Amino acid sequence: MLGCGPRMENVHLIVGLGNPGSEYTKTRHNVGFLVVARLAERCHAGWSYEKKFEARLAKVQQESGGSVFLCQPQTYMNSSGDAVGAVVGFYQVPLARLLVIVDDADLPLGELRLRPSGSSGGHHGLESIEQRLGTREYARLRVGIGRQPGSRQITNYVLGRFDSTETVLADKVINAACDQAETWRNAGIQKAMSQFNGVVNGPETESKEK
Repeated sequence: MLGCGPRMENVHLIVGLGNPGSEYTKTRHNVGFLVVARLAERCHAGWSYEKKFEARLAKVQQESGGSVFLCQPQTYMNSSGDAVGAVVGFYQVPLARLLVIVDDADLPLGELRLRPSGSSGGHHGLESIEQRLGTREYARLRVGIGRQPGSRQITNYVLGRFDSTETVLADKVINAACDQAETWRNAGIQKAMSQFNGVVNGPETESKEK
């Protein structure tokens, strides 16, 4: 668990990317929103809309001191950098303590990939953040959502919701992404990568193993 505590020695920022509005709720493209929402639930942290950032924030106090801010930019995906840059600047968050969680259609549903830096890979949210921060040197956790078989057009797919055959695995992946984000905060990125990067077992795999 991220935990809670009395004092603030440092600040970490965990951003989940997505689009605001009921029409985008629980869509594949909003999996970043879903992960940080689950983190907030685990910590019993309440959300508030901060107009100066154009973002929703939830603050979690740490038992070991310091705070973690959970963030859902409300700028729409392609302008995510506006909100992230504003929060990073206001709270003076070191880039080593910034984690951005995004969907990735090039990874199959069920796969997690955390990296300390890297290119946007064509993800418009990451492109916006890179442009605003002026660097690629921040951690990003890619959550695989897969692609529609036999189709190069992904817009309708990523803006669709997980279907009935995907929901159980998607929920497990969201929980695993939360565990990985918590490990990143508490034990560092190398431990988080080695422990969680890879494929999250789905219900069929688990039943066969048993």
